[in-house]
Amino acid sequence: MKHASSEGVKMMSHPMSRADVTELIVAAKIQKGLTWKEAAARIGTSPEWTTAALLGQMQLSKEQAEAAGKLFDLPDEAVKLLQVVPYKGSLPTAVPTDPLIYRFYELVNVYGTTFKELIHEEFGDGIMSAIDFEMKLERQPDSKGDRVRITMSGKYLPYKSY
Repeated sequence: MKHASSEGVKMMSHPMSRADVTELIVAAKIQKGLTWKEAAARIGTSPEWTTAALLGQMQLSKEQAEAAGKLFDLPDEAVKLLQVVPYKGSLPTAVPTDPLIYRFYELVNVYGTTFKELIHEEFGDGIMSAIDFEMKLERQPDSKGDRVRITMSGKYLPYKSY
C-alpha cells in the first residue's frame, strides 16, 4: 500500500493476510511457468488438495509450507501464514458469477436433492464429510469432446440421537 506525502511515496506497512499469500503464490506460479500438478509433486500432496491449500482453503504442515515457500520464493511471514487454519469458503458472492464455478452451483441446485435422497436411502440420515474427504480430477478422452471426471469421496457421518 503506497501513501503519497511531501517526502515522496513511502510504503505503509500492514500485516500480511492469507489473501496476500495467495496472490504471491499465483503471481509466482505464473512467473515461473509452474502447474498445480508440479507444485503438488514438489510439496508431496495431491494436485487437488495442494491447489485448494495454495489458494487459501487448507492448512499446510510446517514441512509442506516450507516446501511451498521455497518453490514460490515466499517470505517467512507467508510461510507461517500457510500453517494457520484458514477461513474456508472464498467465493466473493453467495451465487458464484464465474461460469465454471457457477456450473457446480447449478449442479447442486439441480441434483442436490437427488444426492440427498440417494445418500439417505443408502446410508440413513447423515452427511458426506467435506473434512474427511478426497477428490480426484481427470481428463476422460471422448471422441465427441473430452470430458471432465471428478470423483469425490467423503466419509459418511450419521446424525446421532441424544
